[in-house]
Amino acid sequence: MGFRKKTVENVDVAGKVVLVRVDYNVPMKDGNIVEDMRIRASLPTLEYLLEQGAKKVVLISHMGRPEGQVKPEFSLSPIAKRLGDLMLGKVVRFCPETIGDEARRAVEDLPEGGVLLLENLRFSAAEEDNSEEFAKAIVEATGADLFVQDGFAVIHRAHASTDAVAKILPAVAGFLVENEVTKLEGAIKEPEHPLVVIIGGAKVEDKTPMIEQFLPIADEIIVGGKIAADGYEATDPKIYVAEDFAEDETGAKLDVGPNTGMHIVNSVLHAKTVVWNGTLGKTEDERFAKVSTTVALAMAESKATTIIGGGDTAGFVEGLKREDDSLEYSLISTGGGASLELLSGKKLPGLEVLQDA
Repeated sequence: MGFRKKTVENVDVAGKVVLVRVDYNVPMKDGNIVEDMRIRASLPTLEYLLEQGAKKVVLISHMGRPEGQVKPEFSLSPIAKRLGDLMLGKVVRFCPETIGDEARRAVEDLPEGGVLLLENLRFSAAEEDNSEEFAKAIVEATGADLFVQDGFAVIHRAHASTDAVAKILPAVAGFLVENEVTKLEGAIKEPEHPLVVIIGGAKVEDKTPMIEQFLPIADEIIVGGKIAADGYEATDPKIYVAEDFAEDETGAKLDVGPNTGMHIVNSVLHAKTVVWNGTLGKTEDERFAKVSTTVALAMAESKATTIIGGGDTAGFVEGLKREDDSLEYSLISTGGGASLELLSGKKLPGLEVLQDA
């Protein structure tokens, strides 16, 4: 299935200053990066732009929820250092401002072929307000000729850096956005059958639209996690709800049980497409991560197209991959909310605003 928006491959970037919206909202602890998946995921687009002769590449991102205030613990400075380590041989710099004279000077001082990361967008409340003035200030400070949207995890938000900027500059998708959207939409529009959808997590109201979206096309929908533990009732014979649970000493159902686990693994190994969104238990406690681990291993073993979405689920599987780098999946989505909304059939503002192919 073709991608319906223009990408970096459809435009001439040579000699241009390219503004790229990335998603570097990575987990931090004591000022150190815990997991750099989202940083690594941005590299193909950045390297392509430089290989194609982009004059300068300026990156914008957010981290955390500073709520419009400058909070040092949410600075992107450590991200720039890690990016520099990953892009050996390239000039990678950081600017502690996002707009204004200091940002303008940082772009001017950046050598050709260099990369500059500006400070956290959300240090200004104007970012989440989708302020046209803020977007214009970013464009003016950077002198950008082109906008590339490669922050898949934020394209379900209409913010200044996902919507307003794309209405000022020619706007196309990067490789990360193209890959994620193509694979996620493909699971809805052109899946190979049998298609098995595994739904977990805690909030039934978040997952109901996804269940409804897949019901006409899936061969089986499996419901686990807290949703099942709280008594989710199947509305269709296609829906299998967890039948047994692992409990803690208080009787709380914190994981699906072995019978359910065997059922899921059997379904996965006979499927041609598997979509998993939402962990099946309280995976932060290893006692209740057993079935989620088993399912992740079965998906890695499967020959099916395997798509993993949802922030907690993706983070959990990335943790397993750190312990065993032989585990492979068709897609581990970088965007929890964005992947859920796309799989639920919703339009994503940061995608719709890009130029059509």
